[in-house]
Amino acid sequence: MTQGNETKAKAGATIIPVTLFQQNCTLLWCESTKDAVVIDPGGDVPLIKAAIEKTGVNVKQIWLTHGHIDHVGGAAELRDALKVPIEGPHTADKYLLDHVVESGSNYGMTDVRNFAPDRWLNEGDQVKIGELVFDIFHCPGHSPGSVVFFNKEMRFAHVGDVLFNGSVGRTDLPGGSHATLIKSITDKLLPLGDDVGFICGHGPGSSIGHERTTNPFLIGEM
Repeated sequence: MTQGNETKAKAGATIIPVTLFQQNCTLLWCESTKDAVVIDPGGDVPLIKAAIEKTGVNVKQIWLTHGHIDHVGGAAELRDALKVPIEGPHTADKYLLDHVVESGSNYGMTDVRNFAPDRWLNEGDQVKIGELVFDIFHCPGHSPGSVVFFNKEMRFAHVGDVLFNGSVGRTDLPGGSHATLIKSITDKLLPLGDDVGFICGHGPGSSIGHERTTNPFLIGEM
């Protein structure tokens, strides 16, 4: 995937489906500098490292959209292997990162560790990779500390498990709230504009406009 236009920095990305959850671990990079970030390394770290090597980019950071095991299971291992900082999610998901080992044991994931990020992310913060700048939106509902990364120049977002192609994040896990999730989507994501494309945590990506008009959970919301 390549995003951007002639006057803006461009990004490339590849998705590495990981673990039994087939979570969209995303390798995202700045085309001009080849600096890269791994978003949500949920596990299968050797696969992630192989993708990094194949792409030939220089990973500088790890970003986390939220604290569920399928998105963070490989984060501590990858941080140690690459010697890069972890940024995100919001501190409201600290309780999840404090219990990664316990969560992993429920799914037979034994090579995981509890950890803390090097930086918690808040509404209004920014993260940068190469020449690319992403605004942070705190979007609770799927988990209390879920965040979304948005690059306004490329009209592109990584939304984690907040919004999906044709669906929204599940809210039956501890800390979840369907009403809160829908409010996050309608107040923060839909106003970004119909032209904004996104990668989500599972399955194919989509656009805000497509979801606004076809997503059964959002029709009539805005």
